[in-house]
Amino acid sequence: MYLDREKGIRVSRALWLPVLWLWIIGSRPLSAWMSIWFGIGPGGAMQMGQATLDAQLDGSPMDAAFFLLLLVAGIAVLFKRKPRTMALLKANGPILLYFSYTMLSCLWSPFPDVALKRWIKDLGELAMVLIIVTEAEPLAAMRRVFSRVGVILFSASILLIRYSWWGRGFEPGGDPMNTGVTTNKNTLGLTIFTIALGVVWSLLHALRAKHQPERTRQIVARAAMMLLALVVLGMAHSATSIACLMLGTMLIVLTQLPFIRGFPSRVHGLMCLLLLCGAVAMIFGGSAGVAGALGRDATFTGRTEIWAAVIPLCPNPLIGAGFESFWNSFGRDVPGLSEVQRGLNSAHDGYIEVYLNLGVLGVSLIVLLLGSGYRKACASFRNSSEIGGLALAYVATSLIYSVTEAGFRIMTPTWFLLLLSVVSAHGATAGLLGSAAPAPPAVRVRRPRLWVDSEEPDLPAIPGDR
Repeated sequence: MYLDREKGIRVSRALWLPVLWLWIIGSRPLSAWMSIWFGIGPGGAMQMGQATLDAQLDGSPMDAAFFLLLLVAGIAVLFKRKPRTMALLKANGPILLYFSYTMLSCLWSPFPDVALKRWIKDLGELAMVLIIVTEAEPLAAMRRVFSRVGVILFSASILLIRYSWWGRGFEPGGDPMNTGVTTNKNTLGLTIFTIALGVVWSLLHALRAKHQPERTRQIVARAAMMLLALVVLGMAHSATSIACLMLGTMLIVLTQLPFIRGFPSRVHGLMCLLLLCGAVAMIFGGSAGVAGALGRDATFTGRTEIWAAVIPLCPNPLIGAGFESFWNSFGRDVPGLSEVQRGLNSAHDGYIEVYLNLGVLGVSLIVLLLGSGYRKACASFRNSSEIGGLALAYVATSLIYSVTEAGFRIMTPTWFLLLLSVVSAHGATAGLLGSAAPAPPAVRVRRPRLWVDSEEPDLPAIPGDR
């Protein structure tokens, strides 16, 4: 953090609110950390994510109070920045539409009070995103967030994996896994690759800013964080996260090249090329070959069995079970799953997860959100190529990551950073990401009075006049 600071750029203390939020959703609940440190809170079963249905419904009062405190503080900050906040919200129609529908879906949830609590948490994520984007210098604020979050979570994961059993665990099948600051290797991979993309973006900015003071130490700091991220990803063995980090890095680097950066239409060609390569690999190599290249089997490590079991259980194909409510109806006993797969609370597919909770309407809104984010990311290259490259990377990786994981689920880094990328892309195209520093106050200059007529009567002298 010391090496990565940027002199001459000031961010508000309110930026610590989204940093704290990301620290927790990118690792373990606060109650789990309190149990590790002080023996307060849930036991080991809860810390390893094996909660009962009652625990899922009630949640932890400590966690609820923590997020509520951050939400109230965030709303107070946004109220002080009301003009910029309202302008950004008006520019993000798809996000407002999605949040309106999810709030409405709490009405048909079998547990409406639980669904409403989770919706409020999701609203808190949007508030944290708006705090970042409404900073006086939002791009610098984003770089500061990636630095503060990455240096803690990356290094803490290595320490926990190497020197503490809290950083290691076992899969349902009995195989050992490294979990780091999280409770699962896939969650660890998700946290690392999403924050690492922001570090790549920050590192590229430092490499391009050749005349920036103290640029060398920023490059050293960000390169060191990337090295930590790669070490943790190697320990996590999360194939999906590794593939998404490679894709996102390639998009960030290529979209900053001069022959692409100045021509937004060429970004479409780059995306089509990537999709074409994936399609050719699927057609000629077969899904088994692609999965094997990513370290998986043809069933994506049993995911196809989960998909086949849970899709028919959706109570209403049009509107779903209600916001974040599908898994509450079954607890640990989902029909059609093997004993090894019991205790799941995710479909391991973002689109199927949205379908189960929000139905076809919810999936349509997610597609609309992704489409608008991609369109605005491409359009933002006219105003800010940096925002365009970062937003495009997060939209593309969220789209791909959600094929094998629940990437659109609340309280996850991928959902948080997808919201950040879409909001910032819409703001960039609307010209709302400029400096918010107040204009200097007008200075009244006293003009000398010149009398042409020599017979004009004398006026009393004004003290200080010359």
